[in-house]
Amino acid sequence: MIGLAAPVDPISLPSDLLSGWGRFPRVPGRERSSERLDHATLDVPLTRGLGRAYGDAALPAGGDIRIAGSGRANRLLAFDAETGELTAEAGLTLDELIRIFLPRGFFSPVSPGTRFVTLGGMVAADVHGKNHHAAGTIGRHVQALKLRVASGDVVMCSRATHPDLFRATVGGMGLTGHILEVTLRLERVASPWIVSESERVPNVRAFVEALRIASGNWPMTAGWIDCLSRQSAMGRGILFRGRWADPHEAPTPFAPLRAPVTVPFSLPGWALSSPIVKTFNFAHYRWHGAAVQRRVVTPARFLYPLDSVGEWNRLYGRRGFAQYQCVLPEAQGHDAVTRFFDVLTGRGGASFLCVIKDCGEEGEGLLSFPKKGISVALDIPMRDTTASLVDALNEVVIREGGRIYLAKDALTRPEHFRAMEPRLDDFLRVRRQWDPEGRIRSAQSVRLFGW
Repeated sequence: MIGLAAPVDPISLPSDLLSGWGRFPRVPGRERSSERLDHATLDVPLTRGLGRAYGDAALPAGGDIRIAGSGRANRLLAFDAETGELTAEAGLTLDELIRIFLPRGFFSPVSPGTRFVTLGGMVAADVHGKNHHAAGTIGRHVQALKLRVASGDVVMCSRATHPDLFRATVGGMGLTGHILEVTLRLERVASPWIVSESERVPNVRAFVEALRIASGNWPMTAGWIDCLSRQSAMGRGILFRGRWADPHEAPTPFAPLRAPVTVPFSLPGWALSSPIVKTFNFAHYRWHGAAVQRRVVTPARFLYPLDSVGEWNRLYGRRGFAQYQCVLPEAQGHDAVTRFFDVLTGRGGASFLCVIKDCGEEGEGLLSFPKKGISVALDIPMRDTTASLVDALNEVVIREGGRIYLAKDALTRPEHFRAMEPRLDDFLRVRRQWDPEGRIRSAQSVRLFGW
């Protein structure tokens, strides 16, 4: 067993403008930060981790100023090396978890595209990763949660104790209570390295088929897409597939995580204009070459390529950007993805980053994002036309029977979200049961649900 202790500290209340990682919107906020998260969460409407939700999910609603910050509540409370079961405070980051446990042969069973997130944030968003088709979301691996609910009581929930609260909390964007502690089962890995293959794919229809084939043989798959290419090349890109390396394939016992190189200032708005993004995308696609590339790489290089650039959100300028992620059901076939890209490219959706991957079965969380189908995620610079582009994409998603990811959303209309989310009433019922006065809320919950 592993256990760590930390001294109790006074609560600090830094005041500033708060935003998500997309730097839009920006709202006034005062973050109550303490090593005692059970104290910091008293009488505040929301807990915020590292602020890596892209939109307004971790921002205070209008009229609210104080929120709790979990980043200093990061103690390891228990670890069983036989089972891999870890209990930790909600502010423990994935970066810290990797540094502690990867040398011991353990890794998070599910990992999003950045390691700079907290355990509490991972549960609240029910994060998924490149291995969703094989491992599901993080919620599948969570054993129990400790929450401070709206009444002020601290309760434990799991699949056996308060199961409705557990299912609403996993993927519930922090709206059912403040997550204080997380118990989950880590994955034992054969080595701290990943065997990676990559190859070019000529268009979006071929990409969907390539993902289907790869997911039958590889536990980790995803692709980068050139979302500005048109006609027969629409949706061309590079497919990545990976698996944990066997010990004999690993070049060294362990490669330490490197500090990122930081973008020092916000770029001007024209830096990621459509012509520049189109030129970059063309060069990136051609640079890869036609042959399959195979190498053994670190988890950081395969799972978190953007983490090598600190403050990369500054690339989008002072206005920031909106991230948009949807999943289109497998039942709609290849053409659903084609129809989505027809609208995106037809409206000039210039995205420096566009990721496509296949998703497995739907998780148990009442608002958990993925379901069986194809997920598309893209960054959209904030411009006067961005909201109308999101409206148009949402209309496609609704017609196809898909849904969006709340951890990435900043602009969706409430009527659009309700049209794509048949589980919403069940979630709101549980939320009202535990918070009848609507004390726990966010800017996103007020925008989408009215409270």
